[in-house]
Amino acid sequence: MDQRSRQLRKKIVDVLHHAGRGHVGPSMSLVEMLRVLYDSVLKYDPNNPLMPERDRFILSKGHGCLALYVLLADKGFISEEELFSFCSFDGLLGGHPTTKTPGVEFATGSLGHGLPFAVGVAAALKMDKSASRVFTVLGDGECGEGSVWEAAMSAARQKLSNLTAIIDYNKLQSYGPTEEVTGFEPFAEKWESFGFAVREVDGHDVDALEKVFAELPFEQHKPSVVICHTIKGKGLPFAEGDPTWHHKTKMSAEDHARIIKSIENYHA
Repeated sequence: MDQRSRQLRKKIVDVLHHAGRGHVGPSMSLVEMLRVLYDSVLKYDPNNPLMPERDRFILSKGHGCLALYVLLADKGFISEEELFSFCSFDGLLGGHPTTKTPGVEFATGSLGHGLPFAVGVAAALKMDKSASRVFTVLGDGECGEGSVWEAAMSAARQKLSNLTAIIDYNKLQSYGPTEEVTGFEPFAEKWESFGFAVREVDGHDVDALEKVFAELPFEQHKPSVVICHTIKGKGLPFAEGDPTWHHKTKMSAEDHARIIKSIENYHA
C-alpha cells in the first residue's frame, strides 16, 4: 500500500469519525479501483460536472460512498467543508450518493439498480454516437439481485462496448461470506455466459488496475466486466474480512487514533 492509498484511507476514517457513523469495510475495499478510475481513466471536469463529453461513473454499491466522496473532494468536485458534512442533518453528503452532489450521476443504495441504469445511459450514448464511456461499480453480494442479470443480458444484446462493470469481489456480505449466502462461483464464467468480455485482477494492485483499464474495451461489440479480487476492510488489519466492520455507528477518539496508526503502519 503506497502513501496515496494510505492518505485516502485516513481521510475516509477522519470523515467517519467526524460523522460518527458510516460503512467502513465496504469503503476500504474500493479505494484503489476508485483511485485509478479518477486518477487515470475517467474523463471529467470538476468545474463542469455535467460536461456532455464526460465519462459517466455510477457507484451501484452506494454504501461504499465514503470512498467516492473522498475522491470527489480530492479532485475538486466538492470542498473539504462539504466532505465533512457527511451524514449531517443539513449536509450535502448522505449515507448513500444522491445527484445533489456534483459528480454523482445517479442516486444509488438500493442494490441492483446501478447496472440497469448504466445500461440505459450507455445505450443512449451509443445512439448519440458519443465517445463517452460508462463505468459502474457493483458489490459482489449485490450480484445476487436478478436485476443485475437482466441488465447484463440487455447490455450484451445491445453490444454496449462503451459499458464497463467493475465488481468489488471481496467475498463478504454484510452478514456472511458470499459463498455461504448465495454463491457465485464460477463467477467469471457466469459473466461470460451472459455475453460480457471478462478480466480478473487484484483490486488493490494499482499497476494491475491501470493496465487492465487501459485495455478497454476487451472485445469489440461486447460490454466489459472487471472482477476485482479485494479484501473487505483493506488497510485495517483488525477489520479485514470481519463482517462486524461492515458499518459502525460510533467511533471514539481512541478508536480513531488506533485506526489511523494501523493505516500508517500497514505494509501488507
